[in-house]
Amino acid sequence: MADISAPKMSRRGWLAAGGTALLAGAIGPGAAAAARPAGEPIRLNLNENAYGPSPRVGQAIAAHAQGIHRYVDQGEVDALTAQIAALEQVRPDQVVIGEVLEPLGLYLARQRASGAGGSGGIVYSTPGYTALVDAAAPLGGVAVGVPLNARLENDLPALARAVDDRTLAVNLVNPHNPSGTVNDRDQLDRFIRETARRTLVVIDEAYLEYDDFAAQSAIRHVREGANVLVFRTLAKIYGLAGLSIGYAVAPTPLAEGLRKAGIGAPHSLNRLALAAAGAALEDQRHIQDVRARTLAERARLTRALDELGLEHSDSRANFVFFKSPRAAALRQHLTTTGIAIARPFPPLDDWIRITIGLPHENDAVIAALRGG
Repeated sequence: MADISAPKMSRRGWLAAGGTALLAGAIGPGAAAAARPAGEPIRLNLNENAYGPSPRVGQAIAAHAQGIHRYVDQGEVDALTAQIAALEQVRPDQVVIGEVLEPLGLYLARQRASGAGGSGGIVYSTPGYTALVDAAAPLGGVAVGVPLNARLENDLPALARAVDDRTLAVNLVNPHNPSGTVNDRDQLDRFIRETARRTLVVIDEAYLEYDDFAAQSAIRHVREGANVLVFRTLAKIYGLAGLSIGYAVAPTPLAEGLRKAGIGAPHSLNRLALAAAGAALEDQRHIQDVRARTLAERARLTRALDELGLEHSDSRANFVFFKSPRAAALRQHLTTTGIAIARPFPPLDDWIRITIGLPHENDAVIAALRGG
């Protein structure tokens, strides 16, 4: 019989006695495979990291859980800012913490609306990720969509032609979403340098860790003083989709303007997300492991597409994008099989995007494709 006279363990005592290990064990590669309840579909629709974050993330969350009754203070933001600045080799005053794209859209549109210029356009690739464009719309931001080229890449010459004296920004996703393609580095560098003389260039690198991040990142243009903002999220390869945190690296005047507008302020941030971000960024060995596993599975799924004679893009992200003459029927078949895939991306309605999952999840995809 239990000793009911024994004192109850406090939260602090529980953490010290092993609660930290329990929380940490619930986050990481092993936990990712067990996270889906029985009967739930295989989630391959949102480009999440199937392997989960670093085990250090769980430890960091547990260690900071006792402080959730207190607001985030500036020192916590500064610590993560300094860590990111060192990682990206920029000054701390060039870093803005947070999921910056939506508030950036509002900021750009508000800046134009408050002046004499009226509304302005945001040039972007279609189909594509529209967070920046959508956020600017209520304040008069105009979406200027430019179709992808024949290889489903950002059409750099067409994007350059779309820029005029009313353009607020050009927004590129590289690797692109939903196609996963990456622009040629030399061509992209020329485009960025030339376009940044005319307007702000925003580069969303949500998936770049799945490609050659060290060589491809546009952050080098920020270091050189160009009018470029690079957005990075920890929702993808870092496995923090449920904690919603990222950062921007920008020219100092723009970064200061964003902070003065309240973007990245302590009150807008989550203490556990900050702690998780620091731990995730620190564990680059885990990132290398996730990248290697994902690329191996992407290659396996791509081979299956080739064997089935299905045209596909040259995806460098953690998903595949392929064309099917029976796209609507195949979508229904995958759904019936218990596999959740991405929504359609008009006008490419006969193309399908599927996130790379765990090996057994990809087995299910390949079997469904062969049976569909």
